[in-house]
Amino acid sequence: MEGECKVLLEATVDTEVRKQTMPSVKPSSKLSTALLVMTLCLAAAAAALLVFNMHSKGPGQDEDNFDLRHTLRQISNVRAAIHLEGEYNPEMKTSVEWKNQVDQSHSQGGLELNNNEIVIPQNGLYFVYSQVSFRVSCSSSDTDDTTSKPMVHLSHTVKLWSSSYGNDNAKKSYQTILHSIRTACQKTARSDWGEEGNWFSAVYMGAVFNLRKGDRLKTMMEEKMLPELEDEPGKTFFGVFAL
Repeated sequence: MEGECKVLLEATVDTEVRKQTMPSVKPSSKLSTALLVMTLCLAAAAAALLVFNMHSKGPGQDEDNFDLRHTLRQISNVRAAIHLEGEYNPEMKTSVEWKNQVDQSHSQGGLELNNNEIVIPQNGLYFVYSQVSFRVSCSSSDTDDTTSKPMVHLSHTVKLWSSSYGNDNAKKSYQTILHSIRTACQKTARSDWGEEGNWFSAVYMGAVFNLRKGDRLKTMMEEKMLPELEDEPGKTFFGVFAL
């Protein structure tokens, strides 16, 4: 390329020298012609360099850049979610003990389990849900028990502490956001059953709430019902996910 430009430039200068005897040629035209030739040579060199760079670029770089963009997109699209499995703990008198990282339980996106409560990481809309399953005995050998309290009721509650309530954090004042109660069965004399007379029932509830960063969610249950809890995998759970 440099050789071609040199030859072309010399030829142009030689031609211009021969034309010096012609009165119609002005001195400035020689310089303009030389500058034009140099400009064309520089343009050709730039084009050659561009083609060289395109061919020297590895074929895998585009794929690597695509993989990086795809990974970053996946990270940004991870939504906050937590799903906890519950089990009976005799030392806890008002709630199921919630477990993370067991069976199908998991957490991501900043939602975490802290002191048996779910902590909200960011402001937004969240779906809150919970289910508890019971194995209830509806038979009794106590005649007074079957007449004075004939119905067996099951209940479950989710409570929220939020700074939007204006509560002092030390007081831990909570408000009920989900509550469900149902009648499982009617108490009868044990002789009417022949067996223990167990009933299996579940209480499920869920709804969407506008929660704030730092809000805390917990569950509550009657102490007398906790020993009746069914804590096998998939039967008792508590969870939240961002919308």
